Amino acid sequence: MEADELLVLVAGGDQKAFEELYGLVSGPVFGLVRRVVRDPAQAEEVAQEVLLELWRSAAKFDPGRGSALSWILTVAHRRAVDRVRSARAAVDREQREARRAHHPAFDHVTEEVEAGLEREWVRRCLDRLTALQRQSVTLAYYDGYTYREVAERLSLPLGTVKTRMRDGLTQLRKCLGGVA
Repeated sequence: MEADELLVLVAGGDQKAFEELYGLVSGPVFGLVRRVVRDPAQAEEVAQEVLLELWRSAAKFDPGRGSALSWILTVAHRRAVDRVRSARAAVDREQREARRAHHPAFDHVTEEVEAGLEREWVRRCLDRLTALQRQSVTLAYYDGYTYREVAERLSLPLGTVKTRMRDGLTQLRKCLGGVA
């Protein structure tokens, strides 16, 4: 018997027809679901749900709209896609919750004001340095140059740059004592 005839009999509650239909379509259903879901255990579960749904909703099959196998595989595909979407949504929810739990809430305005005040304080302290100290510190800490690169850029001996840096950083530390 073909799937179309079997599905009509299943709609009438024929258990023997369902057993035969199950044997006929379980392979293609599992194969389709496996390609969509990918996880074998999940695919088996979804395939079983689809086959159970066939038993419950066989009466919804309309032979005038297509073959039974097409209808069954459409049901299987929809159920598999639903499972993938559901799993993806669960992962997204868990990731959002983990990010939310990991980052404590804080006041953005307060953070920006404090950062602005700290930047202003650092600028004032830098202005108190000599021009040579400020130039060395700025090249090293804001522009990312090494002491040796600062010495090369300023055409100065490395020892001179190190002394300027040490003196400049000592002055900054004293000036920023209230911040650090």
